[in-house]
Amino acid sequence: MADFGLVTIPTHYSIQPADLARWAEENGFESLFFGEHSHIPTSRKTPFPLGGELPMYYSEFYDPFVGLTAAAAVTHTLKIGTSVCLVPEHNPINLAKSTACLDRVSNGRFLFGIGAGWNAEEMGDHGIAFKDRWKQTRERVLAIREIWTRDEAEFHGQFVDFDPIWCWPKPVQAGGPPILMGADSKWSPKRIAEYCDGWIPIDRPDLAGGLAAIREQMEQYGRAMDQFDLSVITGKAFAGENSLESRVEELLSVGVNRVLFLIEPDQSDTQWSVLERHAKLITSIQ
Repeated sequence: MADFGLVTIPTHYSIQPADLARWAEENGFESLFFGEHSHIPTSRKTPFPLGGELPMYYSEFYDPFVGLTAAAAVTHTLKIGTSVCLVPEHNPINLAKSTACLDRVSNGRFLFGIGAGWNAEEMGDHGIAFKDRWKQTRERVLAIREIWTRDEAEFHGQFVDFDPIWCWPKPVQAGGPPILMGADSKWSPKRIAEYCDGWIPIDRPDLAGGLAAIREQMEQYGRAMDQFDLSVITGKAFAGENSLESRVEELLSVGVNRVLFLIEPDQSDTQWSVLERHAKLITSIQ
């Protein structure tokens, strides 16, 4: 049976991370994921990928690692994750330490969802050329794995370059937290097969086709699919003419092991009623 989790964006006016985490664990949810944007440039040159005007709450994200630490501190079994961490915005040595520490304080409950970002101006403010963001992501992830798993880690690439270092703590999870690719393009299967442990896409009709492409790439890299993590972000907007319950059943038939319900940022009173409906939904499915 698949697990069920929540994806949301904590803000100063929405349900606070600790309160949401407690509720999620008490109501049968397996996981809680927070997204990331460090800021939103006011220029707004880059169009919003989902179309229309960019919602104001994109400039109001909490730092995901602070929010997830609060969530971990008040729960015991709830898995916590990023959906997604914008890897190019972070120094890889600092990010290796932050993720390892979060895995430690949660006792091995952290899932590392990653992405490269879509906002060119945001990347530029961090000194990252937009055309290089995926090259940057690859090198930083590979360097982070070295730091997670080696007592003396070093990495020499085009964008990340450091001689042997000592950096503790190491993660609780052997090999480090699972790395889930939060992107969905023709290049994603190869990237996933090379340096990730799973896929965390936003719901779309042809998930089976995307999974088949990943399986093909995994075979080329000599990697098995038995431990592959397929987590899909869905919600009422993705159900089409069917009910959300029907869409969840379709996702499970494809082989999704974790269904994540997208909870839009809003005033806490509004969010609680939405969350209660999702709690009833997973009870009816389970």
